[in-house]
Amino acid sequence: MTLLKLRETELHWREIDGEVIALEARGSQYVVTNSAGTVLWRVLLGGTTRDGLADELVRAWGVDRERAVADADRFVAALAELGLLAA
Repeated sequence: MTLLKLRETELHWREIDGEVIALEARGSQYVVTNSAGTVLWRVLLGGTTRDGLADELVRAWGVDRERAVADADRFVAALAELGLLAA
């Protein structure tokens, strides 16, 4: 199982009104999450697995497991593309 975790350096963020607003300092990229993304962001701070992310979406939103996995995968892919995950 692969551990997924947000990068700790050159990534500055705040949670405001249930959304994460982040600035990736290396490439000066601005990122905003919706409330589901904020749930995932919080879990990624400490490190988790793909299943852990899906579990959080099921718990927080009551979505079915298949949708939770697909949504978590899309979110992780977007963060990876922006270089926001730890190596």
